[in-house]
Amino acid sequence: MPTPFDQSTYQVRLDWGVEGLGRLAPADVVVVVDVLRFSSTVADAVASGASVSLADAGEWSRNGAAVAAAAEGATVFLGSVRNAGAVARAIAVEQERRQARTSVAVIAAGELDSTGGLRFAVEDHLGAGAVIAALTDLGIDHTAPDAAVAAEGFRALRRALRHMLSASGSAREIADGVPATDRMTAAGLRPTTATEAAELDAIDAVPVLRDGVFVAFA
Repeated sequence: MPTPFDQSTYQVRLDWGVEGLGRLAPADVVVVVDVLRFSSTVADAVASGASVSLADAGEWSRNGAAVAAAAEGATVFLGSVRNAGAVARAIAVEQERRQARTSVAVIAAGELDSTGGLRFAVEDHLGAGAVIAALTDLGIDHTAPDAAVAAEGFRALRRALRHMLSASGSAREIADGVPATDRMTAAGLRPTTATEAAELDAIDAVPVLRDGVFVAFA
């Protein structure tokens, strides 16, 4: 049954984490935004020609991987500040392929706190806003209030992205220079730094989940 929080009357929606994905009405496309480091690192790996299994990616970012795994029945993209414009263009291509209005759920992954609860993460709010703003620029602009607030927050702060991301609690917790795990090294992954994660539209690669593996959307 519809609820006041499912945002089903809007084409572009926003919520947080696995629970937020479950709150929203089912969408054709789910964009997982986990800027530090899941979305950014996988996007960089895919841009270099690699493919990344969900299991490998989940070794260092359980929350983002959990959202991607839970998005059954949808086309799953990974979005970030680094590839926001490319993600918006991929959604436009997907909509053209479907020949119908395509619903989009942008899910900010957030961070897990010490008790396992979800913590708001400013970098994911900005990353989600970047994707939604890019969609609006392409005319995919029937956005829920939650999504519109994120987009306008991003527009207002886009010149301060580097400071906002590097000063965030998440960046301070992990700190640039944290070494890759053995599994990341084996998969050919290098963690994207907070400074790199703040570079708007630095790459055109859009990871899409196919049979448990992130590959480049084409």
